[in-house]
Amino acid sequence: MGNDKGERVVARFRDGRLVKGYIGDFSVESDTLLINDLTTNQQHHIPIDNLKAVYFVKTFKGISGYVEKKAYGIRKHKGRKVFIKFTDKETLVGYIEGEIPWDKGFSLEKLGKKAKGFFITPVDEDSNNDKVFVVGSAIDHVQIVMV
Repeated sequence: MGNDKGERVVARFRDGRLVKGYIGDFSVESDTLLINDLTTNQQHHIPIDNLKAVYFVKTFKGISGYVEKKAYGIRKHKGRKVFIKFTDKETLVGYIEGEIPWDKGFSLEKLGKKAKGFFITPVDEDSNNDKVFVVGSAIDHVQIVMV
């Protein structure tokens, strides 16, 4: 949930670095992420293409010892099931709502000229992540799960 500072996010860079903070307006067409750093209160303008994903979180601390479940069927259906493999080989599973932003579920070439990525909802509703903005240029493979 947002507050007067903005929405709580953890911006994950492609090189593994993290910035925790608050953001205001953001859309899939944003070229930069404007984030107010949680620890320094500095404002950063981060090019979206430098990021892997932006995690919209419930808390900055997370849930100590909690292991996120990565199985479909544990959450009320929230759209189409999607499997994402990033260029660093990390994987993410979740649901995408609305139209699929790529052709046949395997290529992001048709994302649209302005869209930099898309939002997914994690399969585990007890996860610290409410939603995740996945940066298209950080993805190696995307697949719609049909089961």
